[in-house]
Amino acid sequence: MSVLSKKSKAIGFIIMSAFGFAMMAAFVRLAGDLPFTQKTFFRNLVAVAVAAVVLCREKVGFKWEKGNLPLLIIRATCGTLGIFCNYYAIDHLVLADANILNKMSPFFAIIFSLILLKERASVFQYAAVLAAFGSSMLIIKPGFSSATFPAIIGLLGGMGAGAAYTCVRALSRKGEKSARIVFFFSMFSTLVCVPSMIMDYHPMTWGQFFCLIGAGASAALGQFGVTLAYANAPAKEISVFDYTQVIFSAVLGFFLFGQLPDGWSVLGYLLICGISVAVFFYNRNLERKGQ
Repeated sequence: MSVLSKKSKAIGFIIMSAFGFAMMAAFVRLAGDLPFTQKTFFRNLVAVAVAAVVLCREKVGFKWEKGNLPLLIIRATCGTLGIFCNYYAIDHLVLADANILNKMSPFFAIIFSLILLKERASVFQYAAVLAAFGSSMLIIKPGFSSATFPAIIGLLGGMGAGAAYTCVRALSRKGEKSARIVFFFSMFSTLVCVPSMIMDYHPMTWGQFFCLIGAGASAALGQFGVTLAYANAPAKEISVFDYTQVIFSAVLGFFLFGQLPDGWSVLGYLLICGISVAVFFYNRNLERKGQ
């Protein structure tokens, strides 16, 4: 019963995270023509403040558990690179395209779980990863289009996120507090952006400033959601629910920016989401047989 309870919590957290990250992407796009490092700085500054408040309220301290620093650094590095790539894609692609490419992260997480956690997947699950990568090509559309490069960058963002989420699960297994993981990552990302902010700061309007504050608040919601989700269940069990972000993003993209993905991209969305649903039911069937 406790296993089901944990999984139910993870599903709720992952949907909450999906909504938070969809709102974050919309705010980032609304912020307009600003360097992605500047957007990242303000996004994570809010997350640092929220995580610090949570840590103080829980009275667990800012010091990480013994032996966890290397994993925290890997998580923060991969997560920061993932954000940079994702923000670049958001600024250059249809919002839903950028988000579905970022949502390749659960498939990357299956691969990184094998490398970092020794969590082996089945032949079916690895085949699903390959099928998802193939489907992503419908969105990337390899060629000489001006959208090809940002689409590839967006896919790399998904890879960074997948590695980061695998580290989150590893850290949770080692007893690291969720708020501490969020705080370390957000502080790391904020400090990484400081040199770029000093050398190439772009003055902002009040509208842009509040959009970035909104992005930060939404990202904090998304970050806490995904951290708690992966702490309660492995990626292969909850990844399908992460794709609700694509629905949220498509709706926001249409109403806020009048964006409509082309037919090939929609087909890519359907295939990737369909593969995720198939993997989810496959995992559930395996669990029932194992009981």
